[in-house]
Amino acid sequence: MERAQPAIEIIATQTRDEAPQNWRHPQATRQVLLSGQPVAYAFRRSQRRSIGFSVGPQGLSVSAPRWVTLADIDRAVQGKSAWILKKLHETHQRHQHLEAARMVWEGGALMPFLGQPARLVLGSGQRHTQLHAGGEDESSRTPTLQVALPLDAAPEQIRQAVQAWIRQQAKALFVARLDHFAPQLGVQWRSLVLSSARTRWGSASVSGAIRLNWRLMHFTPVVIDYVVVHELSHLRVMDHSPRFWAVVASIFPDHAQLRRRLRDEAVPLW
Repeated sequence: MERAQPAIEIIATQTRDEAPQNWRHPQATRQVLLSGQPVAYAFRRSQRRSIGFSVGPQGLSVSAPRWVTLADIDRAVQGKSAWILKKLHETHQRHQHLEAARMVWEGGALMPFLGQPARLVLGSGQRHTQLHAGGEDESSRTPTLQVALPLDAAPEQIRQAVQAWIRQQAKALFVARLDHFAPQLGVQWRSLVLSSARTRWGSASVSGAIRLNWRLMHFTPVVIDYVVVHELSHLRVMDHSPRFWAVVASIFPDHAQLRRRLRDEAVPLW
């Protein structure tokens, strides 16, 4: 009796910030050559019924039932080589993208605010943190965020001061944009909470409660407006059906492009 070929399940994850080193998983126990590239992967036996592939920032992980032979596993890995290499490269590029956005909390550092760079300045003698517009000449064109801290302030002090200021600005801006778009959509919002979620920019409940991530303040105003409209649209349609997207499109016909910008543009790592 011929044995059935094992089913294959593929899962892609990009939840950690560490990039793989030469496609070698830290817990690698097996290695294969995929399109001429060595890939060392973590392998484990499990109670699952199929071979599972997981590509994450650490590299490739493979799990398989106890009855599947190593030869079967090798064939399965080779059969998905194009997918595996694609995901390894994508994850590595994502890590580089995130690292490029990592903030250094010190005077002179640049931070995106409403889509434009602002330079952090310490020791200004001000009692409150304030944003000052840039000058007309090229040397002073970049806006400055005058942080009310001494020159020798610790990085964590700077981070906390800047975050507190951004959250204050976010609350005022979000309320203004909710009030602006709600009448256009024929809805009424009830409350606003600032979110610090890592993977979600906003949410809405049937009660009219809105949650918006304060990190949206790093994006341009039109991207912020898209997220505001997205959440307000949920007060009319609480799913992502075509009817929901039609509501969003009534304000932003180009919402797909704005969604891509929200996904692809780098924001500082806090």
